[in-house]
Amino acid sequence: ARELRRKGLIPAVIYGDKKPPLAIAISHKEAELKIYAGGFLSHVIEIEVEGETFKVIPRDYQLDPVRDFALHVDFLRIGAGSRITLEVPVHFANQDQCPGLKRGGVLNVVRHAVEVVCPADAIPESLVLDLIEAEIGDSLHISAVNLPEGVKPTITDRDFTIATIAAPTGLKSELQAAGEEAETGSADQTDESE
Repeated sequence: ARELRRKGLIPAVIYGDKKPPLAIAISHKEAELKIYAGGFLSHVIEIEVEGETFKVIPRDYQLDPVRDFALHVDFLRIGAGSRITLEVPVHFANQDQCPGLKRGGVLNVVRHAVEVVCPADAIPESLVLDLIEAEIGDSLHISAVNLPEGVKPTITDRDFTIATIAAPTGLKSELQAAGEEAETGSADQTDESE
């Protein structure tokens, strides 16, 4: 492994699809560019080894804990018609037109990515959640996302929350103060009537 790294390569392995694992070496620079560009673990890559091309998806990579450079990459071989489980990032559309955010609400993201099962040849780049009608206090769930055909979340037993539109702290304290005044005002009225 050290000898490979001296040559500008890093060790990697291709496994899966009911075939034996295949040890390979890949370009250190190219691997790091793809890792740090984002979405590395959710993109299908074609790798050519000794004249044979493999469709693979990165499943794991190891970084040096001190110097933060790539040490090793694991690739999953993708067979025809296979389905895979992976995390897909969530993007929020129409934030600038969201009524709840315009009134000072805060977008509280509960899940930045959602784990899905999908066909290996149709991995979505992202899941888009439209905020065009979201108000302060709204919870935005997976049911509000238009999932591409064949894509299903791994959590199927509930309609889980992806994000909420929370009231700003100043508005919360004003509402609490107004609620307390209403309570003390009604308490004063009961004292006077006695």
